[in-house]
Amino acid sequence: MEGYTAEEQLTGAAKHGGLQLSVCPMKREVYEKFFAVRFRAAEEVVGVCYRRAPAKYDMGLAPGGRMRQEIYDDDYGPDAWDEGRASRCFVTIANSAQWLAITGERPPTDPPTAREYADAGLPWFDYYDGDRAAIPGSETLAGLRSVAGTGQEKGESPLPENDPLDVSEVVRLAPAGERAVREYPVGGRG
Repeated sequence: MEGYTAEEQLTGAAKHGGLQLSVCPMKREVYEKFFAVRFRAAEEVVGVCYRRAPAKYDMGLAPGGRMRQEIYDDDYGPDAWDEGRASRCFVTIANSAQWLAITGERPPTDPPTAREYADAGLPWFDYYDGDRAAIPGSETLAGLRSVAGTGQEKGESPLPENDPLDVSEVVRLAPAGERAVREYPVGGRG
C-alpha cells in the first residue's frame, strides 16, 4: 500500500520511514543555572548494529486514530540549547516481518488489538496539563489525510483488525504535584 504515511503525503515518496529525532543538549552554563548541578566528566560508548529490513516491509507514520498530543513552548528558549552538538537518530518502526528480518528471531508476541486490551480490563490513559496552553499545530501537518481517509479514497481497507473502540473509563494523569499516579494491577483496578 502506498500513499498512507505522512512522509509520502508531504514528499511524494517513502524514502526514510519511521521517525527521525534530533536532540540538542542544554548548554552547560544554562543547565547549571537552572538545576544547580555540577557536571561530572563521563564518556559513553554506545554500539548499535542492525540489518536493514527488506524494503517491501517498510512501515511509516500517518495521522489518525484517537491519540492526542499537545506541544508546549520551550520554557528555556532557543539560546539554552547547544545546536552545534546536536545529534540525530533514526527510529525504525518494525512489524513482525521486519522484526524477523532485522534480528533473525521470531517476534516476542503479537501485540494486542484495542479490543483485546479493553477486554483484559487494562486502563487507558490521558495526560492533562491544564495550566499550560498548547502552541498551534503545523498547517502543513493539519492537511494530512488519516489512514482511514486515505483508504476510503483508494477504495481499500488498510486496517481491518483495528475497528474503532469506545473506551468507558480513562485514567487521567496530571503533572507531578497535582495528582499522584498509581499503577493498577493487570485485569483492572484492584
